[in-house]
Amino acid sequence: MAISFTSLTKRYGTLTAVDDLSVDVRPGRITAFLGPNGSGKTTSMRALLGLTVPTSGTATIDGRRYRDVPHPMRVVGAVLDQGLHPNRTARRHLRILALQAGAPPGRGEEMLDLVGLTAAADRRVGGFSLGMRQRLALGGALIGDPAALVLDEPFNGLDPDGIWMMRAFLRTYADGGGTVFLSSHLLAEVANTADDAVIINRGRLVRAGTVRELVRPGGVAVTTRDAAALSAALVEAGATVDRTGPDDLLVHGADGATIAAAAVRAGALVTGLQEQSADLESVFQALVHDSALTASEPPMVRQARPADHQEVPS
Repeated sequence: MAISFTSLTKRYGTLTAVDDLSVDVRPGRITAFLGPNGSGKTTSMRALLGLTVPTSGTATIDGRRYRDVPHPMRVVGAVLDQGLHPNRTARRHLRILALQAGAPPGRGEEMLDLVGLTAAADRRVGGFSLGMRQRLALGGALIGDPAALVLDEPFNGLDPDGIWMMRAFLRTYADGGGTVFLSSHLLAEVANTADDAVIINRGRLVRAGTVRELVRPGGVAVTTRDAAALSAALVEAGATVDRTGPDDLLVHGADGATIAAAAVRAGALVTGLQEQSADLESVFQALVHDSALTASEPPMVRQARPADHQEVPS
């Protein structure tokens, strides 16, 4: 069940919340939708779910607009805001959603068990913690057994056990062929969960690709008192070497064995060797900063491998 944004643009008067966004979200993958506050993530998701009308372009699910999808709760499960009535119990909330989705009567009980809320089924939702409400909202999104999930900040408010449960569930769901499209500010968790990432800023696409592509190895840090000799030997072996200190090198294009062999040839004593890698947070910050500096340039467009409401754009 592919999700596609094609030249999606949404304006509110003179404010452009989403600007010519084109990206595809693949089934069988967990795709993280990333961007700073006000970048257009929620507006894009609302356009996908028919909650706001695009100024131009399209947001589709399996090639169709949400309003054209028959039995939408059986096709896409969504959590943009929790929408939970504080005076209803968890069990009643899911029974109502099951009726709306045309799901079997016992589906609500299955969801309570799946998200770990059976013991709290008859408590009023108003007394739930944020993490419990997140779990209940996920159960509601799954009530129709959909082929795709669209989740806004699903890790918010979860304790470590809840995060582990959410991560494991989403992994199993995607491995079974489901499409997961989620936004999050918890970049460390995204790095452990997502297959693909779509980064936007000021409504425009900054970068899309696999998390592995975005977080490439940052080279090998080498400490040696024979920096000049080792550097020359590594360059001769085809590596790229940056001198980062009197006794420190940052080596690209060579693994530990190649560096060791070069050290033997150069007669250099290596006292430190550590592989460096960029984390998703530093990559995100660098890309968003660069995009802000080049906001007047055309947006990048790549495939992710992987009655209108007057809402406040976000």
